[in-house]
Amino acid sequence: MESPQPPIWSEVSSGPVGEEPQMPDKDTMAMTGTEDTPGGKASPDSQDLKPSVFHSIKFFVLCHSLLQLAQLMISGYLKSSISTVEKRFGLSSQTSGLLAAFNEVGNTALIVFVSYFGIRVHRPRLIGCGALLVALAGLLMSLPHFISEPYRYDGTSSGNMSQDFKASLCLPTTLVPAPASSSSNCSSHKEAKHLAVVGIMFVAQTLLGVGGVPIQPFGISYIDDFAHSNNSPLYLGILFAVTLMGPGLAFGLGGVMLRLYVDIDRMPEGGISLTSKDPRWVGAWWLGFLISAGAVALAAIPYFFFPREMPKEKQELHFRRRVLAVVSKDEDAPPGEPPKKQGLAHIAPDLTMIQFIKVFPRVLLRTLRHPIFLLVVLSQVCMSCSVAGVATFLSKFLERQFSITASYANMLIGCLSIPAAIMGIVLGGVLVKCLRLGPLRCSALCLLGSLFCLLFNLPLFFMGCPTHQIAGITHQPGSQPERELFPGCMESCSCPSDDFNPVCDSSTRVEYLTPCHAGCTNQAAPNKSHVFYTNCSCVTGRGPVQGGSCESACSHLVLPFMLLISLGGVMASVSHTPSFMLILRGVKKEDKALAVGIQFMLLRVLAWMPSPVIHGSAIDTTCVHWAWSCGRRAVCRYYDNDLLRNRFIGLQLFFKMGSLACFALILAILRQQDKEEGTKATCSGLQQQLLVSQPEKKPEESRV
Repeated sequence: MESPQPPIWSEVSSGPVGEEPQMPDKDTMAMTGTEDTPGGKASPDSQDLKPSVFHSIKFFVLCHSLLQLAQLMISGYLKSSISTVEKRFGLSSQTSGLLAAFNEVGNTALIVFVSYFGIRVHRPRLIGCGALLVALAGLLMSLPHFISEPYRYDGTSSGNMSQDFKASLCLPTTLVPAPASSSSNCSSHKEAKHLAVVGIMFVAQTLLGVGGVPIQPFGISYIDDFAHSNNSPLYLGILFAVTLMGPGLAFGLGGVMLRLYVDIDRMPEGGISLTSKDPRWVGAWWLGFLISAGAVALAAIPYFFFPREMPKEKQELHFRRRVLAVVSKDEDAPPGEPPKKQGLAHIAPDLTMIQFIKVFPRVLLRTLRHPIFLLVVLSQVCMSCSVAGVATFLSKFLERQFSITASYANMLIGCLSIPAAIMGIVLGGVLVKCLRLGPLRCSALCLLGSLFCLLFNLPLFFMGCPTHQIAGITHQPGSQPERELFPGCMESCSCPSDDFNPVCDSSTRVEYLTPCHAGCTNQAAPNKSHVFYTNCSCVTGRGPVQGGSCESACSHLVLPFMLLISLGGVMASVSHTPSFMLILRGVKKEDKALAVGIQFMLLRVLAWMPSPVIHGSAIDTTCVHWAWSCGRRAVCRYYDNDLLRNRFIGLQLFFKMGSLACFALILAILRQQDKEEGTKATCSGLQQQLLVSQPEKKPEESRV
């Protein structure tokens, strides 16, 4: 905006209190059709003109709900396909966690200045521009698929279309050409292409964060400015309810897209013999980004037609006139009396950019000195660290721990965990409203929610199975594979060291990296669902082995595991609304808007940015067999399931215990404050009684 929005008392003349304003305010002119006409008179045809749908705040709420739904869908889709992206481009969990965290880098760098620019710009248009930037980021995220070569799930060359038929078999050394080492297949062009692909995804994630900066803050402020005061909470509640469905749709979309083969747009002539249960399967991860980007682009179109300011809803008019009468009393204060202090959000329009940057650190430090605010933010940081780790890697954890497909894991998360979190947030808000909880009881509710969340997560340590036996690989994280477990059975084979085509001996539940490592020389005629290899020298009885990894003996535990995760999510989400109330009721009135902004900034910097990297690094330490590409460590092929479960769930419990400790301190501080206030009230009551009784005693003393 060119100038800050005028305060409501500047829209009326300085007439006596209780009289109608001499000049109609902006909202009155907009409703009667007298705005933007010479002399303030209505044009003859003004009553015949129907108001545009873009001047309706209800239509804005609808558009903004759909936009935020699409935005969260595109930002959450990467988390639903994180394991697939790792497998496709050879990324470690630490790198993929850093990629997911880059969404917050651009957002955090610019979110502070929303307070400065918030009322100086055309908010709807800036929201539309941000949405288009989000759509562009989605297109960039899918670009690596189109510039990369087709996915090869075995060691065959691009010219060999009979993939997986004779690949990885145990053949005499004289009949097999010398295997080319992985380093000989590397070139500077290939490495540069890999770096370019990874760089494109990092840039896309940064743009995704930058584009999302104006969407939520400007949308909420726009609704609050032009909605009826009684309708504003309802509109914001609808907005948040619809928005929370975005992550659920993201995981549902991931579940559908990952059932499709990655190169569905360029399938080989002979087709493929993989199924979605094969560990080498890569789904169409890129297709979801295109769909989400298209949804965001469509949702951005109406914002370029909304006005910079729209009239208030009609029901607000009489209410505002009563407010004007009250406010005008404050304007008649004595000249010598100092004006009331205002927060940074109120004085920001009068500051230059340099002044705003200088003032902000002082206000930030003043806000952080508040003990309740600091402890609430720290508790939310701990809980957000837990949520960020689960949102990023829970799908991969379920795949590895229970041997289920990525599609099924996403469906479980989208149908159970996210609806449970939404239910918890709604339940927390209902409890605060219906029971009229004060700060002390809000902190007690947060403490109970964190405690029950912790209790529901304790059994998760014992729900899982150890990794089944893998021929030639020890279960010590960080150690290199050892091929001496079955000596002599594959001496005559020439097995490539970097090949990966796992087979399973179902009788002994031993898995081999390739049919060659099992000593198999023939392949049975493949059918649509299974591939069998025969004449295997390393298998007892030289019996057939089935292609694919061995199924987990604990796959039946995945539903109880998700049930406990969901119940813990409900309990953790119950504390969402009460913790916000602790901040809003704990800080000074003039600092509320800035306190919420600081809160979100600290959550991004301390939780949403580092947590995916921390969880990814912890997952990498449990790897027992890495794939190598051009001398660098690529994707992990096997994990120690026990160690993976202990470290992943252990991190969750660590952060939740930190949140529980913070809420316990908050409750103790608030109880102490209540006791001090009670003592002060008692002392003041005694003083008043003494002052009242003193005049009655003085005559007696004078007579004596």
